[in-house]
Amino acid sequence: MALGEHCSILQIVGFQNSGKTTLMEKLIARAAKEGLKVATIKHHGHGGTPVNELTSKDSLRHQQAGAAITGVEGDGVLQICAKRNNWQLDEIIKFYQSFAVDIILIEGYKQENYQKAVLIRNKCDLSLLDSLTNIVCVNCWREVPTEKITERQYPIFHLDEDKKIIDFLISKVREQRGKNTI
Repeated sequence: MALGEHCSILQIVGFQNSGKTTLMEKLIARAAKEGLKVATIKHHGHGGTPVNELTSKDSLRHQQAGAAITGVEGDGVLQICAKRNNWQLDEIIKFYQSFAVDIILIEGYKQENYQKAVLIRNKCDLSLLDSLTNIVCVNCWREVPTEKITERQYPIFHLDEDKKIIDFLISKVREQRGKNTI
């Protein structure tokens, strides 16, 4: 991929402890195994400046799964590390694209408008489906009543259906890549 060329972008979103990092890890490993150069962006959703987040459990899991580039953003600090008053997600994406990556996986940033897989832990989390845009699928825990999701016509996967959801998300990534090539 040439410098500055567009790449696939996919968000993994959900509330804390919904399984985002685990899904990211599996998706990174699969994409890397298929020869895709993967970069990850994690939103430090706990507020404040991330401190040593690049060596945190989640970032290390991204690296160990095969991500070529990992970064964490919070309170204007992008740990790759580059400091400025405020980082917008689109600025981070442009920066990452300079590394000629094939796919950027974003953990968090729920309100951004990139294609996203939404993780639902319980009935209360279903409210996410009312506030998010560009949802391509829902990955839910077995306890979640799926009738409310089915009526919205999103593809539904259960947390334990790793192969199915990874296959689906990789197909979305490849579909985006096809649209971005000339």
